[in-house]
Amino acid sequence: MHLSIGLFAVCAFAADGALSDRLREVETRYNSAKTLQVLFVEQYTPKGSAQRTETGALLLRKPLRMRWDYTQPKGKLLVCDGKYVWVYNPSEKRVERNPVKESDDMQAPFAFLLGKLHFEKEFKNIKAEKEGFDLRITAEPKSDDLPYSAVEFVVAPDSRIKSVKVTQFDSSVVSFTFDQEKIDPPVNPKAFQFEMPKGAELVEAGQAQ
Repeated sequence: MHLSIGLFAVCAFAADGALSDRLREVETRYNSAKTLQVLFVEQYTPKGSAQRTETGALLLRKPLRMRWDYTQPKGKLLVCDGKYVWVYNPSEKRVERNPVKESDDMQAPFAFLLGKLHFEKEFKNIKAEKEGFDLRITAEPKSDDLPYSAVEFVVAPDSRIKSVKVTQFDSSVVSFTFDQEKIDPPVNPKAFQFEMPKGAELVEAGQAQ
């Protein structure tokens, strides 16, 4: 019964063209932003394993600049300077460095963070269902070469993306919930310059054990 009601809601929503309009509004919100600041809760559930939760603050600046400051685990840091993605794990005192191009496979579900969100270009079987005042959008990647099989977005009435959930082919799930979003806040460019922590070991892509 719940499935039938949900499918009816999807069809009704899509029939009047509202879905296409909402998708364009979300794209405009993020693609036109130059900087973005938001709090996040990241939850990762590997197949057959317990869920892991991480939290922190995210700062972005076009093009391809990101800084993830983690409060849980405390001290963890991810910085993208446009050329490399640097990840520091204080518990291991190790920094992993990956070229940005090697992180491309998972970009589509999170393209809104980079100002490159294009629903109809990246996804197929796009559907939507009302959840109170919000809208839950589900979709599948157009390419079969990507490491995930499904994605869900929860969108607020103001076109703000409140959460993203990605199901990977191995059935593991990664999701992000976002809060206190600020569009185009002032940002210091130095925030995206990674500095090696004292005593940390640098590990290049493919060398991590």
